[in-house]
Amino acid sequence: MREILIVKTSSMGDVIQYLPAVTDMHARVPDLAIDWVVEAPFAPLVRLHPGVRRVIPVALRSWRKRLLAPATWSAFGEFRRSLREVRYERVIDAQGLLKSAVLACMSGAPVAGYMPDSAREPIATRLYAEKYRVSWQMHAVERNRRLTAAIFDYRLDLPLDYGIAAPAPRDDAWRPAEPYVVLLTATSRDEKLWPEPNWIELGRALGRRGLSCVLPAGSDVERARAQRIAAELPHALVAPPMPLDALATLIERAQCVVGVDTGLSHLAAALKVPVVALYLATEPGANGVAGGRNAVNLGGKGQKPSVAQVLQTLAPWVA
Repeated sequence: MREILIVKTSSMGDVIQYLPAVTDMHARVPDLAIDWVVEAPFAPLVRLHPGVRRVIPVALRSWRKRLLAPATWSAFGEFRRSLREVRYERVIDAQGLLKSAVLACMSGAPVAGYMPDSAREPIATRLYAEKYRVSWQMHAVERNRRLTAAIFDYRLDLPLDYGIAAPAPRDDAWRPAEPYVVLLTATSRDEKLWPEPNWIELGRALGRRGLSCVLPAGSDVERARAQRIAAELPHALVAPPMPLDALATLIERAQCVVGVDTGLSHLAAALKVPVVALYLATEPGANGVAGGRNAVNLGGKGQKPSVAQVLQTLAPWVA
Protein backbone atom coordinates (compact mmCIF):
# COMPACT_ATOMS: atom_id res chain seq x y z
CA MET A 1 0.00 0.00 0.00
CA ARG A 2 1.22 3.49 -0.85
CA GLU A 3 0.94 5.75 2.20
CA ILE A 4 1.00 9.52 1.86
CA LEU A 5 0.44 12.46 4.17
CA ILE A 6 -1.36 15.73 3.37
CA VAL A 7 -0.57 18.89 5.30
CA LYS A 8 -3.41 21.39 4.98
CA THR A 9 -4.03 22.82 8.43
CA SER A 10 -6.44 25.73 7.90
CA SER A 11 -8.59 27.71 7.32
CA MET A 12 -11.97 25.97 7.08
CA GLY A 13 -12.54 27.05 3.50
CA ASP A 14 -9.00 26.04 2.47
CA VAL A 15 -9.42 22.61 4.05
CA ILE A 16 -12.74 22.04 2.27
CA GLN A 17 -11.26 23.16 -1.04
CA TYR A 18 -8.66 20.37 -0.91
CA LEU A 19 -11.23 17.57 -0.49
CA PRO A 20 -11.80 17.11 -4.27
CA ALA A 21 -8.09 16.35 -4.66
CA VAL A 22 -8.52 13.43 -2.24
CA THR A 23 -11.38 12.10 -4.35
CA ASP A 24 -9.20 12.43 -7.46
CA MET A 25 -6.28 10.58 -5.88
CA HIS A 26 -8.37 7.60 -4.90
CA ALA A 27 -9.83 7.42 -8.40
CA ARG A 28 -6.46 7.59 -10.14
CA VAL A 29 -3.83 6.14 -7.77
CA PRO A 30 -4.25 2.46 -6.80
CA ASP A 31 -3.62 1.11 -3.28
CA LEU A 32 -3.42 4.57 -1.72
CA ALA A 33 -3.75 5.34 2.00
CA ILE A 34 -4.10 9.03 2.86
CA ASP A 35 -3.47 10.65 6.24
CA TRP A 36 -4.04 14.37 6.86
CA VAL A 37 -2.60 16.97 9.28
CA VAL A 38 -5.20 19.63 10.10
CA GLU A 39 -5.95 22.12 12.85
CA ALA A 40 -7.99 20.34 15.52
CA PRO A 41 -11.22 22.37 15.09
CA PHE A 42 -11.43 21.32 11.43
CA ALA A 43 -10.70 17.64 11.99
CA PRO A 44 -14.43 16.68 11.95
CA LEU A 45 -14.69 17.98 8.38
CA VAL A 46 -11.73 15.96 7.13
CA ARG A 47 -13.18 12.83 8.76
CA LEU A 48 -16.27 13.20 6.58
CA HIS A 49 -14.23 12.04 3.58
CA PRO A 50 -14.11 8.23 3.46
CA GLY A 51 -10.84 8.43 1.53
CA VAL A 52 -8.92 9.80 4.53
CA ARG A 53 -7.58 6.96 6.67
CA ARG A 54 -6.23 8.91 9.62
CA VAL A 55 -6.64 12.51 10.74
CA ILE A 56 -3.73 13.95 12.74
CA PRO A 57 -4.88 17.07 14.63
CA VAL A 58 -2.43 19.88 15.23
CA ALA A 59 -2.96 22.89 17.50
CA LEU A 60 -0.56 25.54 16.24
CA ARG A 61 -2.94 28.37 17.07
CA SER A 62 -3.30 27.42 20.73
CA TRP A 63 0.35 26.36 21.08
CA ARG A 64 1.51 29.83 20.02
CA LYS A 65 -0.56 31.36 22.82
CA ARG A 66 1.09 29.12 25.45
CA LEU A 67 4.50 28.59 23.93
CA LEU A 68 6.39 28.12 27.23
CA ALA A 69 3.84 25.89 28.95
CA PRO A 70 4.96 22.30 29.62
CA ALA A 71 1.63 21.02 28.32
CA THR A 72 2.32 22.69 24.97
CA TRP A 73 5.67 20.93 24.54
CA SER A 74 4.17 17.64 25.65
CA ALA A 75 1.40 17.97 23.04
CA PHE A 76 3.93 18.98 20.39
CA GLY A 77 6.06 15.93 21.16
CA GLU A 78 3.04 13.65 20.86
CA PHE A 79 2.15 15.24 17.55
CA ARG A 80 5.66 14.69 16.20
CA ARG A 81 5.61 11.05 17.30
CA SER A 82 2.30 10.51 15.55
CA LEU A 83 3.79 11.83 12.30
CA ARG A 84 6.56 9.24 12.45
CA GLU A 85 4.34 6.24 13.17
CA VAL A 86 4.10 5.68 9.42
CA ARG A 87 6.91 5.70 6.85
CA TYR A 88 5.21 7.81 4.22
CA GLU A 89 6.10 7.60 0.56
CA ARG A 90 5.80 11.37 0.37
CA VAL A 91 4.14 14.32 2.04
CA ILE A 92 2.09 16.90 0.14
CA ASP A 93 2.35 20.41 1.54
CA ALA A 94 -0.91 21.64 0.06
CA GLN A 95 -0.75 24.93 1.97
CA GLY A 96 2.48 26.44 0.64
CA LEU A 97 3.41 28.20 3.87
CA LEU A 98 6.62 28.00 5.90
CA LYS A 99 4.74 26.62 8.91
CA SER A 100 3.10 23.88 6.86
CA ALA A 101 6.41 23.01 5.18
CA VAL A 102 8.07 22.63 8.59
CA LEU A 103 5.26 20.35 9.77
CA ALA A 104 5.61 18.30 6.60
CA CYS A 105 9.35 17.85 7.14
CA MET A 106 8.76 16.51 10.64
CA SER A 107 7.44 13.30 9.09
CA GLY A 108 10.89 12.46 7.74
CA ALA A 109 9.46 11.77 4.27
CA PRO A 110 10.16 13.68 1.04
CA VAL A 111 7.94 16.74 0.72
CA ALA A 112 6.15 17.72 -2.49
CA GLY A 113 4.63 21.13 -3.07
CA TYR A 114 4.53 24.23 -5.22
CA MET A 115 7.28 26.00 -7.13
CA PRO A 116 8.33 29.33 -5.54
CA ASP A 117 6.24 31.33 -8.01
CA SER A 118 3.19 29.20 -7.18
CA ALA A 119 3.47 29.06 -3.37
CA ARG A 120 1.88 31.51 -0.96
CA GLU A 121 5.24 31.81 0.85
CA PRO A 122 8.08 31.06 -1.59
CA ILE A 123 10.56 30.45 1.24
CA ALA A 124 8.59 27.29 2.12
CA THR A 125 9.68 25.67 -1.13
CA ARG A 126 13.29 25.42 0.07
CA LEU A 127 12.13 22.48 2.16
CA TYR A 128 10.55 20.59 -0.75
CA ALA A 129 12.09 17.64 -2.56
CA GLU A 130 9.58 17.98 -5.42
CA LYS A 131 8.22 21.26 -6.79
CA TYR A 132 5.41 21.88 -9.26
CA ARG A 133 4.17 25.02 -10.99
CA VAL A 134 0.44 25.69 -10.83
CA SER A 135 -1.08 28.88 -12.21
CA TRP A 136 -2.50 31.48 -9.84
CA GLN A 137 -5.20 32.17 -12.44
CA MET A 138 -7.12 29.06 -11.42
CA HIS A 139 -9.72 28.73 -8.70
CA ALA A 140 -8.27 27.38 -5.44
CA VAL A 141 -10.08 24.05 -5.85
CA GLU A 142 -8.60 23.63 -9.32
CA ARG A 143 -5.11 24.60 -8.10
CA ASN A 144 -5.30 21.91 -5.44
CA ARG A 145 -6.43 19.33 -7.95
CA ARG A 146 -3.75 20.33 -10.48
CA LEU A 147 -0.98 20.16 -7.89
CA THR A 148 -2.00 16.68 -6.82
CA ALA A 149 -2.40 15.46 -10.39
CA ALA A 150 1.10 16.73 -11.19
CA ILE A 151 2.62 15.00 -8.17
CA PHE A 152 1.14 11.61 -9.12
CA ASP A 153 1.33 12.20 -12.87
CA TYR A 154 -2.26 11.43 -13.78
CA ARG A 155 -4.59 13.11 -16.21
CA LEU A 156 -7.16 15.29 -14.51
CA ASP A 157 -10.37 14.61 -16.42
CA LEU A 158 -12.67 13.81 -13.52
CA PRO A 159 -15.79 15.76 -12.52
CA LEU A 160 -15.58 17.91 -9.41
CA ASP A 161 -16.47 15.78 -6.39
CA TYR A 162 -15.74 16.76 -2.79
CA GLY A 163 -16.50 13.18 -1.78
CA ILE A 164 -18.22 13.91 1.53
CA ALA A 165 -21.62 13.33 3.06
CA ALA A 166 -22.91 14.52 6.41
CA PRO A 167 -23.58 12.03 9.22
CA ALA A 168 -27.11 11.10 10.19
CA PRO A 169 -28.84 13.48 12.62
CA ARG A 170 -28.09 12.82 16.28
CA ASP A 171 -30.01 15.31 18.38
CA ASP A 172 -32.28 17.33 16.16
CA ALA A 173 -35.20 17.88 18.51
CA TRP A 174 -34.52 21.62 18.32
CA ARG A 175 -34.45 21.71 14.51
CA PRO A 176 -37.49 23.12 12.69
CA ALA A 177 -39.56 20.94 10.41
CA GLU A 178 -38.34 20.91 6.84
CA PRO A 179 -38.19 22.81 4.57
CA TYR A 180 -35.81 25.37 6.03
CA VAL A 181 -33.05 27.68 4.81
CA VAL A 182 -29.73 28.11 6.59
CA LEU A 183 -28.57 31.73 6.85
CA LEU A 184 -24.83 32.10 7.53
CA THR A 185 -24.65 35.65 8.84
CA ALA A 186 -21.23 35.56 10.55
CA THR A 187 -17.75 35.87 9.11
CA SER A 188 -14.21 36.66 10.20
CA ARG A 189 -14.13 40.40 9.45
CA ASP A 190 -16.76 43.09 9.84
CA GLU A 191 -16.26 44.38 6.30
CA LYS A 192 -17.45 40.99 5.01
CA LEU A 193 -20.80 41.24 6.83
CA TRP A 194 -24.07 41.72 4.99
CA PRO A 195 -26.25 44.35 6.74
CA GLU A 196 -28.72 43.06 9.31
CA PRO A 197 -31.70 44.80 7.66
CA ASN A 198 -30.92 42.86 4.48
CA TRP A 199 -30.98 39.57 6.34
CA ILE A 200 -34.31 40.50 7.93
CA GLU A 201 -35.83 41.45 4.58
CA LEU A 202 -34.55 38.22 3.03
CA GLY A 203 -35.80 36.09 5.92
CA ARG A 204 -39.28 37.60 5.72
CA ALA A 205 -39.42 36.96 1.97
CA LEU A 206 -38.41 33.35 2.52
CA GLY A 207 -41.02 33.02 5.26
CA ARG A 208 -43.71 34.11 2.82
CA ARG A 209 -42.59 31.18 0.66
CA GLY A 210 -43.20 28.76 3.52
CA LEU A 211 -39.57 28.40 4.60
CA SER A 212 -38.19 28.62 8.11
CA CYS A 213 -34.75 30.15 8.69
CA VAL A 214 -31.99 28.65 10.83
CA LEU A 215 -29.05 30.83 11.84
CA PRO A 216 -25.88 29.09 13.11
CA ALA A 217 -23.58 31.17 15.32
CA GLY A 218 -20.30 30.61 17.13
CA SER A 219 -18.94 33.43 19.29
CA ASP A 220 -20.99 35.60 21.63
CA VAL A 221 -20.88 38.45 19.11
CA GLU A 222 -22.07 36.18 16.30
CA ARG A 223 -24.83 34.74 18.49
CA ALA A 224 -26.07 38.20 19.50
CA ARG A 225 -26.21 39.23 15.84
CA ALA A 226 -28.06 36.06 14.85
CA GLN A 227 -30.54 36.53 17.70
CA ARG A 228 -31.30 40.11 16.66
CA ILE A 229 -32.04 38.95 13.11
CA ALA A 230 -34.08 35.91 14.17
CA ALA A 231 -36.18 38.04 16.53
CA GLU A 232 -37.47 40.00 13.53
CA LEU A 233 -38.53 36.93 11.56
CA PRO A 234 -41.78 34.98 11.99
CA HIS A 235 -40.27 31.51 11.63
CA ALA A 236 -36.61 31.58 12.58
CA LEU A 237 -34.31 30.27 15.26
CA VAL A 238 -30.66 30.42 16.22
CA ALA A 239 -29.02 27.01 16.14
CA PRO A 240 -27.47 25.79 19.40
CA PRO A 241 -23.68 25.40 19.56
CA MET A 242 -22.61 22.22 17.77
CA PRO A 243 -19.49 20.61 16.28
CA LEU A 244 -18.72 20.97 12.60
CA ASP A 245 -19.94 17.50 11.64
CA ALA A 246 -23.35 18.29 13.21
CA LEU A 247 -23.38 21.60 11.34
CA ALA A 248 -22.74 19.62 8.16
CA THR A 249 -25.87 17.59 8.89
CA LEU A 250 -27.90 20.74 9.47
CA ILE A 251 -26.69 22.21 6.18
CA GLU A 252 -27.13 19.04 4.15
CA ARG A 253 -30.82 18.82 5.07
CA ALA A 254 -31.53 22.46 4.18
CA GLN A 255 -33.50 23.53 1.13
CA CYS A 256 -30.70 25.98 0.38
CA VAL A 257 -28.08 28.15 2.08
CA VAL A 258 -27.31 31.86 1.93
CA GLY A 259 -24.02 32.90 3.47
CA VAL A 260 -21.34 35.51 3.56
CA ASP A 261 -17.63 34.84 2.87
CA THR A 262 -17.19 32.04 5.41
CA GLY A 263 -16.01 28.45 5.47
CA LEU A 264 -19.52 27.15 6.07
CA SER A 265 -20.61 28.50 2.68
CA HIS A 266 -17.91 26.29 1.13
CA LEU A 267 -19.20 23.39 3.21
CA ALA A 268 -22.65 23.83 1.67
CA ALA A 269 -21.13 23.66 -1.81
CA ALA A 270 -19.16 20.56 -0.84
CA LEU A 271 -22.38 18.88 0.34
CA LYS A 272 -24.09 19.74 -2.98
CA VAL A 273 -26.63 21.97 -1.26
CA PRO A 274 -27.74 25.01 -3.29
CA VAL A 275 -25.79 27.95 -1.88
CA VAL A 276 -25.60 31.66 -2.62
CA ALA A 277 -22.41 33.24 -1.26
CA LEU A 278 -22.30 37.01 -0.67
CA TYR A 279 -19.05 38.91 -1.14
CA LEU A 280 -18.57 42.52 -0.02
CA ALA A 281 -14.85 42.93 0.76
CA THR A 282 -13.13 40.39 -1.47
CA GLU A 283 -13.41 39.10 -5.01
CA PRO A 284 -14.87 35.58 -5.27
CA GLY A 285 -13.00 34.65 -8.45
CA ALA A 286 -10.22 32.47 -7.01
CA ASN A 287 -11.81 31.55 -3.69
CA GLY A 288 -15.57 31.72 -4.12
CA VAL A 289 -17.82 28.74 -3.56
CA ALA A 290 -17.36 26.06 -6.22
CA GLY A 291 -20.02 23.45 -6.82
CA GLY A 292 -21.38 23.75 -10.33
CA ARG A 293 -24.82 25.21 -10.88
CA ASN A 294 -25.73 24.76 -7.21
CA ALA A 295 -23.09 27.26 -6.04
CA VAL A 296 -23.47 30.94 -6.94
CA ASN A 297 -21.25 33.86 -5.91
CA LEU A 298 -22.70 37.37 -5.76
CA GLY A 299 -20.92 40.67 -5.19
CA GLY A 300 -17.23 41.44 -4.87
CA LYS A 301 -14.82 43.94 -3.37
CA GLY A 302 -16.66 47.17 -2.65
CA GLN A 303 -19.97 45.70 -3.79
CA LYS A 304 -23.09 44.81 -1.80
CA PRO A 305 -25.53 42.30 -3.28
CA SER A 306 -29.14 43.42 -2.93
CA VAL A 307 -31.93 41.36 -1.41
CA ALA A 308 -33.61 41.33 -4.82
CA GLN A 309 -30.47 39.80 -6.39
CA VAL A 310 -30.35 37.10 -3.75
CA LEU A 311 -34.03 36.23 -4.13
CA GLN A 312 -33.72 36.11 -7.90
CA THR A 313 -30.75 33.74 -7.60
CA LEU A 314 -32.61 31.57 -5.10
CA ALA A 315 -35.70 31.32 -7.31
CA PRO A 316 -34.97 27.83 -8.76
CA TRP A 317 -34.73 26.39 -5.25
CA VAL A 318 -37.37 28.27 -3.22
CA ALA A 319 -40.16 28.96 -5.73
